[in-house]
Amino acid sequence: MKRAGQYILIGVVAAAAGIAGYFTSRSLQPEASAGVQAVAPESIDALFALTLPDSEGQPQQLAQWRGKVVVANFWATWCPPCRKEIPDFAEVSRNLAAMPVQFVGISIDSVDRVRNFDDEFDVPYPLLIAGPDVLKLAAGFGNSAQALPFTVIIDRDGRVRHIKLGTLNRSELEGKIRALLAS
Repeated sequence: MKRAGQYILIGVVAAAAGIAGYFTSRSLQPEASAGVQAVAPESIDALFALTLPDSEGQPQQLAQWRGKVVVANFWATWCPPCRKEIPDFAEVSRNLAAMPVQFVGISIDSVDRVRNFDDEFDVPYPLLIAGPDVLKLAAGFGNSAQALPFTVIIDRDGRVRHIKLGTLNRSELEGKIRALLAS
């Protein structure tokens, strides 16, 4: 009888750990869509208030892209999942070049590494250089782990419509953006 009680206890603990793991992983991978997760206006304003140098050293104000669908992708050259998704982001950016959409890569990296990456992958959108402190901004969008890659999609009215911690593939990304352009 003692063994049966131990097995039941082990089963209950395992089930509780599984449930806790599920909810923890959901909280670390926010996937917001219309009406799912509210983001404080201060976080959106802080993103648009950024002025960061591009890979050529020219300062770029994110505010210049207000009024467009903005795809802000936090990434780094040393991040394998980031390197995996950037070619898809580049292709979608090219596909939507005639639309009111602006992709911007916010890299947690050095200018030389970003420039070399851009030379290798021919990224058609601005790659901005930031320090690790910019990841504090990502926490305001639900990325409390401040992990990479992390993407925020903001509609033309300045509302956050999609948030993704982890990679986005081409069809998922393009579908989200086209849905916003159609609305």
